Amino acid sequence: MSRTDLIADTFTVIRNATMVRKENVDVPASKITRNILDILMREHYIDNYKVIDDNKQGILRIYLRYVGKKSAIRNIQRVSKSSLRTYVKHGKIPVVLRGFGLAIISTSKGLMTDKEAREQGVGGEVVGVIW
Repeated sequence: MSRTDLIADTFTVIRNATMVRKENVDVPASKITRNILDILMREHYIDNYKVIDDNKQGILRIYLRYVGKKSAIRNIQRVSKSSLRTYVKHGKIPVVLRGFGLAIISTSKGLMTDKEAREQGVGGEVVGVIW
């Protein structure tokens, strides 16, 4: 089965795993997925992840984070899709849940959070939002 949107598939796997309270989940590896997981780990939405070599593209095993009985990830959504890209200028970067959420922005300086993009004064493609 070919995958056209690896980021959306990863977000869906994470969303479904948090609903059934799984400890970890496996997704196909890619460079952008690793960068997104680095951001999620830095912002304390996931505990950790590791790369498993399968002599192909690799697998990322994501260890989900739970606070008490609730998941640290309440919702995760893909904003910019393959069919409809969403770009923003640095003055129009979205604020997710009045600052309690997080937007992941793909800029010319790499992937970063909405707060980091505002501080550096760069815009880009809104990859997804999480809260």
